Amino acid sequence: MSLTVEEAGRALADPGAYADEARLHAALTLLRREDPVRWVEAPGYNPFWAITRHADVLEIERDHEVFLNAPRPLLATAVQDEINRTRAEQGIGLRTLVHMDDPDHRVVRAIGADWFRPKAMRALEPRIRELARRYVDRMAILGDSCDFVRQVSVHYPLYVILSLLGLPESDFDRMLKLTQELFGGDDTELRRGETPEEVLEVLMEFFAYFQELTKARRARPTDDLASAIANATVDGEPLNDFDTTSYYVIIATAGHDTTSSTISGGLHALIEHPDQLRRLQDDPGLMPLAVDEMIRWVSPVKEFMRTATTDYELRGATIRAGESVVLSYPSANRDEDVFDDPFRFDVGRDPNKHLAFGFGVHYCLGAALARIETRAFFEELLPRLESIELAGTPEGTATTFVGGLKRLPIRYSLRG
Repeated sequence: MSLTVEEAGRALADPGAYADEARLHAALTLLRREDPVRWVEAPGYNPFWAITRHADVLEIERDHEVFLNAPRPLLATAVQDEINRTRAEQGIGLRTLVHMDDPDHRVVRAIGADWFRPKAMRALEPRIRELARRYVDRMAILGDSCDFVRQVSVHYPLYVILSLLGLPESDFDRMLKLTQELFGGDDTELRRGETPEEVLEVLMEFFAYFQELTKARRARPTDDLASAIANATVDGEPLNDFDTTSYYVIIATAGHDTTSSTISGGLHALIEHPDQLRRLQDDPGLMPLAVDEMIRWVSPVKEFMRTATTDYELRGATIRAGESVVLSYPSANRDEDVFDDPFRFDVGRDPNKHLAFGFGVHYCLGAALARIETRAFFEELLPRLESIELAGTPEGTATTFVGGLKRLPIRYSLRG
């Protein structure tokens, strides 16, 4: 069945579309070709402009003084938009780097920036490789089959990021559950419930946990990222409780779910493209390029929103002051004007100008960590992998923000 441009635009506000890759990319391809700056009125949502071309996403990302994160940093229903606005006014909502604009964004981002610089990443790499080995060993212990997402890929990056924060392993399962509930709000299987009150319960559990952590790290600072956040100051004053907790939440969640999606989606791509799997096994030097191709292919962050502060012309359309745009990263990363044969999975793709980490002042703080984690895992797995195939049908997460596969049943044979 062929899509209309109107239907294609509404797909960006349909969580189910992101669980159906064929449907999603059919819609995004149509929008890039027919109406790349598309005004969308989707049932239950405030209207927005859908931005689907790589050049346009880049242009808006660059102009961070015209296009702000506030007040709609993420696509949400009209009801949730109003709830978020009210909570922000009351000071009880998340206020992460995703929600901030300069000058606050620049100052608060600097608190954790040193922990994600190359020197810090090199220091963390032995721990990352130890955990990569642990989870490939786990695949061997599980035998010749597993659900790769549930038994491997959701755990490995979570252990990495929580190790960076300095949290005890006894708390990791709790953090996994809360993370999945926070990002799985559109998925009937992952979310805690449907009501705003149930969503708020998840946030309040995060807040309660991290407020206790803050107290502990202020009383007895340690050499970890949690202590750096807990003891950070802005203009000589410590961060307030909600800003401190929000910082923990964005590190713990964004640093986990996106990488998990990349690793599981990357393995799925290698299974579906056995020639590329063999190519990578034969030439391990391609791994850095392969990792970026996995990131482009999966695009785990589906969108961010920006709101115009003044009228802005883009491809003949006038985006009025106060109107919001949805930046579609899966679409930008399949743009035919930028990527040669964009629907080909190519572990040697070079150049690869994907926008999966964003661009400019809001470029992902953890981009280097995500690359190291993904590279370490596949450098541990592929030399030991003798065979691999699907053992069932993969399932995607219903979402409009962050997600990927929630099930990847595989059958395999490992050496050692």
